[in-house]
Amino acid sequence: MSTNHPEEAHTGPIKNPKQLLAAVLYAFVIPVFVIIGLVMFITSGNKPAPGAANPERAIAERIQKVGSVEIRDANRPLKSGQEVFTAQCAACHATGAAGAPKLGDVGAWAPRIKTGFDALVHSALNGKNAMSAQGGGNFTDTEIARAVAYLASQAGGKFDEPAAPASN
Repeated sequence: MSTNHPEEAHTGPIKNPKQLLAAVLYAFVIPVFVIIGLVMFITSGNKPAPGAANPERAIAERIQKVGSVEIRDANRPLKSGQEVFTAQCAACHATGAAGAPKLGDVGAWAPRIKTGFDALVHSALNGKNAMSAQGGGNFTDTEIARAVAYLASQAGGKFDEPAAPASN
């Protein structure tokens, strides 16, 4: 070491073992216990267990099968385009929600009608922009095509409502 500098100039703020122990305690141990205490406080709230309100339903949901089968009447009469529109399409097309062209808005429907009936039905069946496939409904392809014909006819389109498919 250099003789020009006194030894005191190179010492830190901790001068003895008691101060070292206090610094370690305040810097590391106390914050760890504070964090543990906060975690215990937050997670110890009175939260009902999953299914506590209806245990039978909770058990049924846990053990249900992955797939399911739905049996429908294949011979039921098809719904008209207006019925399908009222049941499913009106939610967006009556109000213009999510950018959907409104029922009867000739300006919004004219470019769509020019693409042709098949293109409109394809968009309705597979979804387009914010609209999900079949508009989120549960109808046959023919019923969706009927709804497309109804929507287009309200805006000046001249599409015939599709007939029911021939039975085998």
